[in-house]
Amino acid sequence: KSFFKRMLYPSESKSAQKQQVSSHYDLGNDFYAKWLDPSMSYSCAYFKKDDDTLEQAQHNKVHYILEKLALEEGMTLLDIGCGWGYLLIEAAKKYGIKGYGCTLSKEQWKKGQERIEAMGLQDKVQIDLVDYRDLVAEGRQYDRIVSVGMLEHVGRSNYPLYMETASHLLKDGGMFLLHYISGHDESIGNPWMRKYIFPGGTLPSLREIVSLAYDNDFQVIDVESLRRHYYKTLMCWFDNFQKVRDEVIAARGEEFARMWDLYLCGCAVSFYIGNIDLHQILMTKGSKNDLPMTRWY
Repeated sequence: KSFFKRMLYPSESKSAQKQQVSSHYDLGNDFYAKWLDPSMSYSCAYFKKDDDTLEQAQHNKVHYILEKLALEEGMTLLDIGCGWGYLLIEAAKKYGIKGYGCTLSKEQWKKGQERIEAMGLQDKVQIDLVDYRDLVAEGRQYDRIVSVGMLEHVGRSNYPLYMETASHLLKDGGMFLLHYISGHDESIGNPWMRKYIFPGGTLPSLREIVSLAYDNDFQVIDVESLRRHYYKTLMCWFDNFQKVRDEVIAARGEEFARMWDLYLCGCAVSFYIGNIDLHQILMTKGSKNDLPMTRWY
């Protein structure tokens, strides 16, 4: 019984999460660079037009998020789980904000540093290898917070702490955009995925996250589903993966390649038939009356 419990309910402690995140994202930048777009965006893209390339759609996604956040020059933006830093770099270039990112993946952190230096943005963007929970003790607060595809790694027992931490880190009147894969219910999710692809991965439901928002100081002002955009994103990744499959087999073996076929295709199907969803929730901390009156800003 304890073996099955450990397999289905892995630890959601800090040290376990660092290990779980690393097991997936530290497979190596060279591996992800083979089949992701050049921005190395590893989350749902946004296809404004049917014929958008994956690279264009990932660019669209980042700028769609930045538009929703109503950024102004000089603002501070925290990216919780910032990946390779693409969003923060784009925000600094377009809006002149000061960006701060945190990640638990050494490989992502390393690539992020290279990117910041290559762009000459050392005074605008900083990425640290740090757990987001440790930022509160430093007394930091930000004008805006964004988190893309990171909540899935937090673990159900930590959702209240995650939302409470985000609230502590956000200034009054600030805005928080949360972008994550959501489940329809509060089940533990797919055991195969949890064992082989995303150790400890859990999909929050929309209702539990909205409920936790109101347990804290947040007011939800916009919710959008990008479910079909993720289906399309995954099919792009799958097609790219097939083109480099022989290289992957040479480096990591046939079994690994088959696992990733199943992961990319299985997720695509799950989004297509609606077993899972992708939500962007836009929240303000307290009431915010200085935004444009319509959502089309």
